[in-house]
Amino acid sequence: MNFSNKILLITGGTGSFGTAVLKKFLHTDHFKEIRIFSRDEKKQHDMRKAFNNPKLKFYIGDVRNADSILKAMRDVDYVFHAAALKQVPSCEFFPMEATKTNVIGTQNVIDAAETCGVNKVICLSTDKAAYPINAMGISKALMEKVAIAASRNLTNTTVCLTRYGNVMASRGSVIPLFIDQIEAGENITVTDPNMTRFLMSLDDAVELVLFAFEQGESGDLFVNKAPAGTIGDLVTAMKDIFKADNPVKVIGTRHGEKLYETLCTREEMLKAEDMGDFFRIPADNRDLNYAQFFSEGEEDISTVDDYHSHNTEQLDAAGMKLLIEKLSIIEEAVSRKQ
Repeated sequence: MNFSNKILLITGGTGSFGTAVLKKFLHTDHFKEIRIFSRDEKKQHDMRKAFNNPKLKFYIGDVRNADSILKAMRDVDYVFHAAALKQVPSCEFFPMEATKTNVIGTQNVIDAAETCGVNKVICLSTDKAAYPINAMGISKALMEKVAIAASRNLTNTTVCLTRYGNVMASRGSVIPLFIDQIEAGENITVTDPNMTRFLMSLDDAVELVLFAFEQGESGDLFVNKAPAGTIGDLVTAMKDIFKADNPVKVIGTRHGEKLYETLCTREEMLKAEDMGDFFRIPADNRDLNYAQFFSEGEEDISTVDDYHSHNTEQLDAAGMKLLIEKLSIIEEAVSRKQ
């Protein structure tokens, strides 16, 4: 797909995902203009100075405000919708705030895209949206429903979704926390060493979204196949990398956390298309014919398993070390210690 003369808008673009996109595309002929839409002027200022590129344009606004997103959307060809409230504890205590950003904000983005004739919108979701047990996951699950519902009715704008697991070293994730604790000589705090999580890099997340851009039809949900590992093995790998002897303190499972994360439910796996490194889950395009929902069931559904972080490829501490020691945040922290 040729993006060379196109304009890309990234909502929530000052975050980890937006930064990874800029590092990949800003110095290539991909996109003639990349717009960053976000609320935080300080982060935009820092990004403007760090990248210093005339292709990069900044728009202050909030996806909760339909007018502000509409102004940023004019003449845009493609949208990465990454703006979200995604910290589990904060969403748990302020669920209406999560709803305003993750659900209503997504509807505002899609409405603006339709009004402005955007070619394709990719909405970024999370494994916590599959069988959600916390407010963040519930709001993201509803975000997916909003996007899929919109996809049924739009004719000129394609709306797709990507869903991925923990992005290693992203803002608010455990790897930066563990680095800070190791460098400060503090206890490494672990909720449950037996918890498993999918392990994806920011580059993997960008590749998943690009795949959705190239292959996606309206309503499609794309999932990246990813390895997983336990939090206990992650700590072991990090202590080995840093030659650290910090004590590990188990603090217990936090409010709203799962033992393992699900990337595809069994209902989704029943219709998933295996595309090599990805699963494609087409939209359920049933209408309000209630017989299809209540009278007619799926005979095969009980024979299919979820795709979750307990049954995907499992990395031990050694395998995890090989994976995470390539991360720039790890390399920088190791160089500081030397």
